[in-house]
Amino acid sequence: LELDRHRTMGVTAAAAVAALVASCAGVAPARQPLVAPRGAASASRVRTMMVSSGASANFDGARIGPPPDLPSLLLHNRIVYLGTGLVPQVTELIVAQLLYLQFESAEKHYYMYINSPGTASQDGMSGFETDAFAIADTMRYIKPEAHTICLGMAYGTAAMLLATGAKGKRACLPNSVIVLHQPRSRTQGQASDIALRAKEVLYNRRVLAQMLAERTTSGRTTEQVLVDMSRTKYLTAQDCVEYGIVDRVLETTTELPAVPTFLDKL
Repeated sequence: LELDRHRTMGVTAAAAVAALVASCAGVAPARQPLVAPRGAASASRVRTMMVSSGASANFDGARIGPPPDLPSLLLHNRIVYLGTGLVPQVTELIVAQLLYLQFESAEKHYYMYINSPGTASQDGMSGFETDAFAIADTMRYIKPEAHTICLGMAYGTAAMLLATGAKGKRACLPNSVIVLHQPRSRTQGQASDIALRAKEVLYNRRVLAQMLAERTTSGRTTEQVLVDMSRTKYLTAQDCVEYGIVDRVLETTTELPAVPTFLDKL
């Protein structure tokens, strides 16, 4: 009966005999190698083991194992998505993705989708303008060409990242909103510390305006951009084209980038 039970579990006769003898002698049986599963029950056990261990394989043409995370799937198709405010943790991830794309292929372009309030938002979350500067500098440092696309919003420093894409390769969707505004900051402490922070904010404002002026195609100077940023300036998709931050508005699906292929590989 014991041998029949082991056979139904897909274990060889020799292994079953060894297990039976060991159990009679009160000794733990030696570990036996896995045998190819037989029957639906065995296939189910193997599938359960592989999923619980995090392995990824195929069984009868079906994918076994946990799916990869969405950012990794997008990165596999050279897509970087900025969908939150610019804080140090987000900057670390975006910069790492850009450097990886450079390592993977310095000749292929990549897409950066932007839906971000930048380094400041109405809910109180704020980052440093240097977070946006780090991403922009990395975009210009690496060789792959950046195709930037705005969907939803691009406020402040996020608008600058949108303009940092390769000229002729920057776009936004019809209902996107782009906003130009001054850097915002909160500080406290001694009067001298507050003065130093205010000086830094004013310096970052000029750097942001200069980077925008360099990337716009409308010929605006740094001083003109500073005037536009002095009060919050809202731009529609078409206004953004006229301002020179993007080159076109994507109206039809034929104008969209190539469809990612990772879904076919799952």
